Amino acid sequence: MRIEVYGQPQGKQRARVCMRGGFAKAYTPETTASYENLINLSYIQALNGAPSPYWDKPVRIRIQAIYQIPKSFSKKRTAAALDGLIRPQVKPDIDNVVKIVCDALNKVAYKDDTQVVEIAACKLYGVEPMVRIDIDEVQTSGKTTL
Repeated sequence: MRIEVYGQPQGKQRARVCMRGGFAKAYTPETTASYENLINLSYIQALNGAPSPYWDKPVRIRIQAIYQIPKSFSKKRTAAALDGLIRPQVKPDIDNVVKIVCDALNKVAYKDDTQVVEIAACKLYGVEPMVRIDIDEVQTSGKTTL
């Protein structure tokens, strides 16, 4: 199944801590919560009313974080970026993009993100910024090697 979340890729931010009544309270930053909700909605729309086929199965997730090509790029650099010869080395870190995707799909695509047994992720340039997520069931048929 493919899910496309349009807009500039975002990463999982660290939990914030504040003092309430003399006690420390941790909370998720609003931008992280909003982006997780956007991923949830994109997944639900991709299902088109069907139940999640991955609820209790091991899954593989492939993530492409596609960044908008900077306007400062020349035509030559733009062509190289679209061909994958130039890759984005910008924030957010790819591991934070993976974390926000896996956490957002928790209790939506699968019971718990412990079911994610394979991950592949990359950063690319593209015409339209987005995060493209491919999720599918892992067929367990013996040994797996990397």
